[in-house]
Amino acid sequence: MELFINGKAAHVPPGLTVLKLLEQRELQAQEVVVERNFVLVLKDAFATTFLEPGDRLEILHFVGGG
Repeated sequence: MELFINGKAAHVPPGLTVLKLLEQRELQAQEVVVERNFVLVLKDAFATTFLEPGDRLEILHFVGGG
């Protein structure tokens, strides 16, 4: 299935949730914010939000500094 992650086409297996996608990409759910089709996905919903063909995801990482 094709979707777009941070503006780039990506092929992923069907039936994937946001949480599984993050795990596949070795990203920690507590360290990112995910927007799906211009709507923020709450962290509590990562495991129950299934991705669909053509979805547009933006995955943003928290960056610390000082």
